[in-house]
Amino acid sequence: MSPRVTIRDVAARAGVSAGAVSMAFNDRPGLALPTRERIRAAAAELGWTPSQAARRLAGSAGRIETVGLVIARPARQLGLEPFYMEFISGIEAVLQERSASLLLRLVRDRDQEIAVQSEWWRTRRVSGSILVDLTEDDPRIPALARIGMPTVAAGHPGLAGPAVDAVWTDDAAAIEEAVRYLAVLGHRRIARVGGDPALGHTTIRTRALERITAELGLEPARTLTTDFSGQAGARATRQLLAAPERRPTAIIYDNDIMAVAGIAVAAELGLQVPRDLSLIAWDDSQLCRLTHPTLSAMSHDVHGYGVQVTRTLFDVVNRTSVPSGPAPTPVLVPRGSSAPPGA
Repeated sequence: MSPRVTIRDVAARAGVSAGAVSMAFNDRPGLALPTRERIRAAAAELGWTPSQAARRLAGSAGRIETVGLVIARPARQLGLEPFYMEFISGIEAVLQERSASLLLRLVRDRDQEIAVQSEWWRTRRVSGSILVDLTEDDPRIPALARIGMPTVAAGHPGLAGPAVDAVWTDDAAAIEEAVRYLAVLGHRRIARVGGDPALGHTTIRTRALERITAELGLEPARTLTTDFSGQAGARATRQLLAAPERRPTAIIYDNDIMAVAGIAVAAELGLQVPRDLSLIAWDDSQLCRLTHPTLSAMSHDVHGYGVQVTRTLFDVVNRTSVPSGPAPTPVLVPRGSSAPPGA
């Protein structure tokens, strides 16, 4: 057998000290970029990874020490979005039970995420990763499958594909419940303020809305897509309400922040909620219960969703048998923002 490669071998190949190798792999300051790159190239040539990172991968008892999560959202927007705060709290609840930690990174796009995830896996900084905000033909799925990184997708299996285990909520069923509820109240013209059109769950909700409104004989539903921010939600609401002859009597929002903005826009235009306009938010956060009137919402246990996704990842890394599985479907919680038209 060939002798085991050590940190000193890498240092000798790169022409630096063993301390410099340690600094490079622990991302510590004090090394010039060309030196870091030379050290990493030497390690790659010799097939060496730091022993600490190797322990993160498996440990003496097969323990996961670090889980990765990359989100392509602006930091300011993420801090305002209750969904991700609840989701991450669910992840952390499982990690705390198992004395593990979360490595979180915000990036600008999918290409940068693939680069970050690949670097994490190459240097064994994480034992596995959680994928969020799936898209159709998501480039992350084949990229991470090629490098063998244990991954669980928080998204529909039709988006994740057969190569990745998935945990998902039935967005189509939730949209159907909301539309049937509004139709029973007497609404015939329903609109939606959606999220990023590139995201798979946005497409799933749009198709479900079009299908159920046609099935119930309602007017064709309009969907305006946004970036999930309150500002974009307000702008889309103004656009939907601008033409009185096409004005919807009910709007479904893809998150709570945009629905809160919708209440403000309705007041700005002299409309009363729910007499003139009914509103339903996705994600039943504290925001929905603090507005006046309180917001009807599609409620689901986002914290529990994060827990289920993380436990599934532990099973994947430990190679136990766990099929992909659904999380509980969101259910409608009617409140003060929805009523029959004119009531």
